[in-house]
Amino acid sequence: MASTLSVSSSSTLVDGKAPRQSSAASPQCVSLPTLPPPPVQPQTRPWKTTAFCRKIARNVMSMATTTEAPPTEIASTELTTIAEPPEFVKTIQQAWDKVEDKYAVSSLAVAGVVALWGSAGMISAIDRLPLIPGALEVVGIGYTGWFAYKNLLFKPDR
Repeated sequence: MASTLSVSSSSTLVDGKAPRQSSAASPQCVSLPTLPPPPVQPQTRPWKTTAFCRKIARNVMSMATTTEAPPTEIASTELTTIAEPPEFVKTIQQAWDKVEDKYAVSSLAVAGVVALWGSAGMISAIDRLPLIPGALEVVGIGYTGWFAYKNLLFKPDR
């Protein structure tokens, strides 16, 4: 009847059981002190909210009983001056109206967004690999040097 004794990096196991540690001595468990309950605030402002609500009700009633101009006319004149689109929006609307196959253009736009999203995901996945970003950076520097040597250094080729 031999008992097994094994040592691991995290704890010592005796007879296949982990030793018990008290929660106060454990460095992994840290408890925060409890906060006291919030102070009870007396309701000293109900008269202010009631007065404010009465004031709003009076304003609504006075606005409803005025006979200056119907609110629809005021709102329509304000909306026409405020809601006028900028010039580039009008240009885009005119270009969209000229398009005959709107379904194809919309499909191409969605496919472009999906392709952009996918390529960004692929680039971020490649960037997480350990050696490839450095190798690609060296390739980019080499290609830039070759392009400058081939196309920018000599006068007749510029």
